[in-house]
Amino acid sequence: MLLRWTIATVHLLALGIGLGAVWTRARGLLRLREAADLGAVLRADTLWGIAALLWISTGLWRAFGGLEKGTAYYLQSGAFHAKMGLLALVLVMEAWPMITLIRWRVRRGRAESINFEKAPALARISFVQAILVVLMIFAATAMARGLTW
Repeated sequence: MLLRWTIATVHLLALGIGLGAVWTRARGLLRLREAADLGAVLRADTLWGIAALLWISTGLWRAFGGLEKGTAYYLQSGAFHAKMGLLALVLVMEAWPMITLIRWRVRRGRAESINFEKAPALARISFVQAILVVLMIFAATAMARGLTW
């Protein structure tokens, strides 16, 4: 019981951390004009990455590790499939921001100049990801209440 509660708690905390981080990253990217502004964006991006790792690992554990309602419950749920589809979309959308921000981290570490012209587009992606995370919450609560689609 304690393990189930702990894993569920970490899963929900990761949601809060991730949603706040991706929103903060988006807002920081919109204000990004010079390298001095990059630190806040990179900190938010790091939190977004940590939250994603926690969220995915605890979610897999809950769904397939025998902790919760059982794998069959999840696999038969249309809401679960919708939630996983939204997660897949968030992850696919993350490829470009992740690669770009890694490159910016490297350039910053080498004290090289960085072209921030892609920042507004990355911000839009981050805002869309935040919306998708909120939609995932709707799917998760539907699933938890046994709603089927």
